[in-house]
Amino acid sequence: MITVNNPIQLEKERVLDRIGYGQAANPSPRVVSLVEDYVEHYHDFIVPSYSFVVKPILQVKGRFTDIGMSHRLESAVLARLMERCDHVVVFALTIGDYLEQIGAQLSQNGLVLQATVLDAIGSGVVEKFAAIFQDTVKEMAFEHGLVTSRRFSPGYCDWDISQQAIVFEALGNDTAGVELTENMLMMPRKSVSGIIGIGRPGKDIEKYNPCITCGKRDCPGRRK
Repeated sequence: MITVNNPIQLEKERVLDRIGYGQAANPSPRVVSLVEDYVEHYHDFIVPSYSFVVKPILQVKGRFTDIGMSHRLESAVLARLMERCDHVVVFALTIGDYLEQIGAQLSQNGLVLQATVLDAIGSGVVEKFAAIFQDTVKEMAFEHGLVTSRRFSPGYCDWDISQQAIVFEALGNDTAGVELTENMLMMPRKSVSGIIGIGRPGKDIEKYNPCITCGKRDCPGRRK
């Protein structure tokens, strides 16, 4: 497990957008002040950490991808990417559970707005952390003359959420402190798991985006 000491910066505009104040909305001075205060101090309540392993891609057949010694990914979307790659990074990351514990206590005390803002901050920070981790993997691959794909998590496209179990099996005993419930939910909740493909340039690995050909326009995970 690797703990990140550098603060993850999150803009107040992203938090306001998450709680329903988009460009067309006009939050009250009270809401803006609350968000600004929480954005200034949330670093004290998070412990960003991640774990990852690099597995060789042994075989891609149909919708199945065999990695490592005994782990099989099942997804036609992933298979089309994995057949272009040589290795895959399997990862889990989290910002810890302290922030969500505080949010739960606020909610129990009837401070719903405060709890909502804190939850929005947690979601925004862990997403940004995942992007930072992806850039870290990209830089490591670049040093070896390789390229990386976008990151994919169980639940994306046709990759069923039950495949969380495979991700955690591949990680072994080092999961950055993230635990998986019987319902395939991660604890702490502000966590992200998934994979990133690695391979040689010239195979459009870094450009692979299944959203371009997907007709599900209302998908919350849709990427440009």
